[in-house]
Amino acid sequence: MIGSILIRNLSPQEAGERIGALSAVLIDCVEGGASVSFMSPLTRERADAFWQGVAEGVAQGERILLVAQEETGGRIVGTVQVVLKQPENQPHRADIAKMLVMGQARKRGIGAALMMAAEDAARAAGKTVLVLDTVTGGDAERLYERVGWIKSGVIPNYALWPKGGFCDTTVFYKQLTPG
Repeated sequence: MIGSILIRNLSPQEAGERIGALSAVLIDCVEGGASVSFMSPLTRERADAFWQGVAEGVAQGERILLVAQEETGGRIVGTVQVVLKQPENQPHRADIAKMLVMGQARKRGIGAALMMAAEDAARAAGKTVLVLDTVTGGDAERLYERVGWIKSGVIPNYALWPKGGFCDTTVFYKQLTPG
């Protein structure tokens, strides 16, 4: 718990029930300029379809969905996923995906708390190597460095910003000690 924010794992049922709230976080981030796989404007239908797929992955045991939730009222203000399903020669690895914090909730330690919870969840699932990518030079890149992730390299022109134009991505990894 961080202040009035609770970090928790959503069950498969909850993941399906909270699609609207998760979509609100995704839309806020994309419309705020985050390059997280979607172009602007991001419609509610596209966001809901994305989260429906995530909920299905949670139900199939392929991913873990964590949220940052206001203690009072229960509003979701952030989220991160641990993608467990990997090729058969990488059973020890997981990807961290869609670490999102609503604009109004940033600079309160929520991103760092989500990352620590994601690492704990991955460790509990038997994973020892985590990988993620993020836009080069942004707040997220600085966050990952602060919480001990190792920068592997930069890929130029990897993706587009939500309103167009290329952006570079930085690839990070972290070795986990079994716990």
